[in-house]
Amino acid sequence: MFDDRQAHHGNLIGISSLSAGYPVETATLRVYMFIDYCSVNIYPVASEAGMILLKVNGATHQVDADPATPLLWVLRENLGLTGVKYGCGVAACGACTVHVNGEAVRSCTLPVASAAEAEIVTIEGLAASAGMSANALHPVQKAWIDVQVPQCGYCQSGMIMTTAALLKKTPKPTDADINAAITNLCRCGTYPRVRRAIRTLAEQV
Repeated sequence: MFDDRQAHHGNLIGISSLSAGYPVETATLRVYMFIDYCSVNIYPVASEAGMILLKVNGATHQVDADPATPLLWVLRENLGLTGVKYGCGVAACGACTVHVNGEAVRSCTLPVASAAEAEIVTIEGLAASAGMSANALHPVQKAWIDVQVPQCGYCQSGMIMTTAALLKKTPKPTDADINAAITNLCRCGTYPRVRRAIRTLAEQV
């Protein structure tokens, strides 16, 4: 049986029921299938294997990784940036969202080679990317605290990264803008508080 990370290499996508506490044998759905459209990249893939140059949170790193490895796992396991979360592995939930050249990107399906030499920002570097000190809180993070958005908090780093990208492009988003941009999933149902925090930030502009 493939594990989840093995299943995400190339076009082989693992779709799992992630029922906490239950063994794989009792999961309601565990299907592996080839999905060609999941391999379409928004960034060109580096042509040569080997050491890959990544620019993450303002620092340059050389990582020795399979070019097809999802960026998510390189950020977490090679660089120790565990604010980037694994949620689904098929770019559906948004827990793994980072900024790549200013765009909110779901890193669980983006091959690391596709992000070579791009400007990558994770939740750990969000404040610094906005010209603030590394120990400061980004305005979106502050709003999340003020409005008390999180419940369990697992998905919220991805939600914050998506929101920050939205507000950078559209400081006063309409409801339609929010609906189009914030497609992250939250099992705790914090969506009303997320929207309230975004509106609070928009009012401050």
